[in-house]
Amino acid sequence: MEAEGLGWLLVPLHQLVSWGAAGAMVFGGVVPYIPQYRDIRRTQNAEGFSTYVCLVLLVANILRILFWFGRHFESPLLWQSVVMILTMLLMLKLCTEVRVANELNLKRRVFSAADNKDGEVRVPLGRSFLDFDPHHFWHWSSFADYVQCVLAFTGVAGYITYLSIDSALFVETLGFLAVLTEAMLGVPQLYRNHRHQSTEGMSIKMVLMWTSGDTFKTAYFLLNGAPLQFSVCGLLQVLVDLAILGQAYVFTRYPLKPAPHAAHPASAKAL
Repeated sequence: MEAEGLGWLLVPLHQLVSWGAAGAMVFGGVVPYIPQYRDIRRTQNAEGFSTYVCLVLLVANILRILFWFGRHFESPLLWQSVVMILTMLLMLKLCTEVRVANELNLKRRVFSAADNKDGEVRVPLGRSFLDFDPHHFWHWSSFADYVQCVLAFTGVAGYITYLSIDSALFVETLGFLAVLTEAMLGVPQLYRNHRHQSTEGMSIKMVLMWTSGDTFKTAYFLLNGAPLQFSVCGLLQVLVDLAILGQAYVFTRYPLKPAPHAAHPASAKAL
């Protein structure tokens, strides 16, 4: 009788916990980018944030959505990709606007200097996605160019997926590519620490946030029966995070190179 009496409480409580976990999965990945967005907006300086982070996450989440068409998985994971894509587009828009504004200020100063010296000074020219210049890839002068690139990639990848959707090998490979791309976001920081034999300039709190987020995400994958690709790459992310924490411990306890260096700008990653 007592167990039956508690049933009315446990069922909605379990449902509430499930909703909370799903909400954390959908929106938790974008949380680290909120203070980054506000800081760029406040300082009007985007030098500390690499837009290649946006590129990697856009590719990973577009591929994950395409993977869903071949093999359905948890809806929160699908919505997480949608939210992350929108977030990365917002980050790109802000970074592009700030960079272009700074370039315009530079041009004004250059022209002013040229007038004073009566000399010819070259200024940076506008760069466009439609120029198809590999040297300027992902360094364009307009947010519309980034949108065109994302749409072009989505169209090509979507068409290939449409033609190969009946191939189990293609679908499984697509899933591994999607989550493996995102799982590699911590590797540049790991490599940089190893190359410099130091972790100076790297925030330990940031890495702890990565580790806690990736651990929660991996546990969510395992408990909810997500496709194998998610669980394997989630475990890989946790291992990379632990390796970076291990570097922080070793290099702090046994410093080999006292010269300080800045943290890798592309080391920001999703939870």
